[in-house]
Amino acid sequence: MGLELKMKKIILDFPSQFKRGLKSGENVSLKHYAFISPPSNIIICGMGGSALPAEILADLTPLNIFVHKSYGLPLQAGNGSIIICASYSGDTEETISAFKESLNRKLPLIAITGGGELAKLAKKNNIPLALLPGPRMQPRYALGLQFAALVRILENHYLLPDNFLREVLSLSLNPKALENRGRELAKKIGKKIPLIYVPEKLKGLGLYLKNNFNENAKTLAFCNHIPEMNHNEIVGFWKIKDKEIKSHIFPVILRNKSDNSRILKRIGIMENIFKEEKIQYATVDISGKNMLEIIFSSSLLGLWASYYLALDYDVDPTRIKIIEEIKNRLKK
Repeated sequence: MGLELKMKKIILDFPSQFKRGLKSGENVSLKHYAFISPPSNIIICGMGGSALPAEILADLTPLNIFVHKSYGLPLQAGNGSIIICASYSGDTEETISAFKESLNRKLPLIAITGGGELAKLAKKNNIPLALLPGPRMQPRYALGLQFAALVRILENHYLLPDNFLREVLSLSLNPKALENRGRELAKKIGKKIPLIYVPEKLKGLGLYLKNNFNENAKTLAFCNHIPEMNHNEIVGFWKIKDKEIKSHIFPVILRNKSDNSRILKRIGIMENIFKEEKIQYATVDISGKNMLEIIFSSSLLGLWASYYLALDYDVDPTRIKIIEEIKNRLKK
């Protein structure tokens, strides 16, 4: 199967990831560690596509989730924390570093991985492990798989809001129905740099879309959220004199029509500013029966857009040579 067709199949099969991810998280819990009171925080250590499920979960729940994307552990880590180290490959050196520090400090620790060094370390040290099933794919494509495993683990500790797990199980996604919209968005973006703007409670979704444009289409992409960008970044669009800049950027606004009325008002003002400054842009209306459906339907839309942009650019959407090159240079 060609690499492009392989990615297309992954997108079409995306809904099946959730049940498999939930299965991998069954019975994964800190049975040996008793919390006198609820944990002070949940620190999820991961990089790239392995950190994105945590970013999305942080937007969806009232839990005190801290997403750590570096070596070691953040200052927030302590005996009252639950540390979850997530690496789809199992060989991410920053996440391995966080895992080892957690071990040394004897902190409550759980691992989520598809194998590699992280799986070996977890088994050797008797650390609760959610082993993600195959087939292997790039971490960014396994969003549903990793998200569901994380949800199951937190559910095992009775930390999630009522009905959250039920909503995950009842997710209704139709990737094929979103394909044409994704293709159309890719055509609108063309050779320009996508600037993705989402409502504040969808920050994780914005990061996911940005990462897929970066890694699939091999293009620069940036994201910010509303209303924050109205207090700084919007100034960069005001009275743009350089036509060269205008020809290289393409704002993409995600709009949920049931959102806060002031957010919708701000989006309308942003659209007017883009029109006044003759900046091409797209407003993408997103919807769903709940926030889970809104986020994962929009994720699929972004996957399609980045996929078709990769085809337009004549690049392999599955390979990430520069990231592999950085890892090789680090080994030397």
